[in-house]
Amino acid sequence: MPTALITGASRGLGKEAAKLFAKSGWDLLLLARDEIALATLADELSNTKRAIFFKALDLSNEGDISRGLNDLLGQGLCPSVLINNAGVAWTGELLSMSLERWQWLMQMNLTSVFQICSEVVPVMRKKGGLVINVSSHASRNAFPQWGAYCVSKAALHSFTRCLAEEERGNSIRACTLTLGAVNTSLWDSEDVNSDFDRNRMLDAEKAAQALLYLAQQPSTQVIEDMTLMPSVGAF
Repeated sequence: MPTALITGASRGLGKEAAKLFAKSGWDLLLLARDEIALATLADELSNTKRAIFFKALDLSNEGDISRGLNDLLGQGLCPSVLINNAGVAWTGELLSMSLERWQWLMQMNLTSVFQICSEVVPVMRKKGGLVINVSSHASRNAFPQWGAYCVSKAALHSFTRCLAEEERGNSIRACTLTLGAVNTSLWDSEDVNSDFDRNRMLDAEKAAQALLYLAQQPSTQVIEDMTLMPSVGAF
């Protein structure tokens, strides 16, 4: 059976993806900070009869990532798809941002993806697989008050392209799912100040369907980037 490793799996897009993948016959390896939420999700999905393992891990703590992934991968499942979904945002003028918050955001949105891929991709090489990095249309645009987020997602897009080129000979494919605004709990964060109409945003469950579509592509092809935007336009 195929196995998906999903980060940020306890809520939002990651949670919807975990539910959809399990119901579609995938075994799961789940990462998130909230152990209680992960346990609740695993219990909710127990009726799918899929193997589901989880590990509580705060990706902002760079020193914990390798150990946490080793614990999760030690459960015996080899990921065929890695979905780097976890991420954060911060709003404010770019140069008013403290160095501490800048480094936190870059750790979460970029460096942790590098760390996870460094641990997981070598394991995936045994059978081949796919890395899906969840990005944003902010990677291609400059939005006032969202500068650091734009920078992190632009770098993530470049990282994904470089990873795809370097791992092609190892039967590892890499792609991005580029999203407009998705109605998740990110908008409730104290680090985000926004008055966007959340009812006009993408639905997390529908966005999860795009992840499954990417994951189901045969090994002989890859959709290098899929862009999904609200029909009302960019925001």
